[in-house]
Amino acid sequence: MDVLTAWAAWLEASALGEQMRGSTLLYPALNLLHLLGLVLLLGSMLLLDARLLGAGRGFPLAAVSRALTPLAVAGLLLLLGSGFCLFAADAGPLLGNRLLQFKLLLIALGIGNALLFRHLWSARLSDWDGRAPLLGRLQAALSLLAWLLVMSLGRLLAYF
Repeated sequence: MDVLTAWAAWLEASALGEQMRGSTLLYPALNLLHLLGLVLLLGSMLLLDARLLGAGRGFPLAAVSRALTPLAVAGLLLLLGSGFCLFAADAGPLLGNRLLQFKLLLIALGIGNALLFRHLWSARLSDWDGRAPLLGRLQAALSLLAWLLVMSLGRLLAYF
């Protein structure tokens, strides 16, 4: 933990950390980018996971996945980049925040689940239009839960 604490102190004292705290426009602008990333990721994942769980069966799953996955990836990249910058403004205290630690764990879980899902199912999504495998549906439910919790914890960070 000492290495992480030293890194957080370095990041907070870095030019990025100082810029994030010192600029009247940069922090709010990156906060808006973070919100845009959240909308892209969560909106796409909610629709895709709902389809994986059986909603909207009139839309072929492979086509839905092809349309929504790039939006989710773009949202995730925006979230990671803007989140890192927002973190830099107050890295020391945030590092010890249990909500942030749980949020980061859930982000890792969400990304890992998505990568595993792609590995296991991407070549067989058209089969889901007939019958979705139980493991895949459980992964979709886990995805929904993880990303909704990430969003909720991120919002709660402002208050704790």
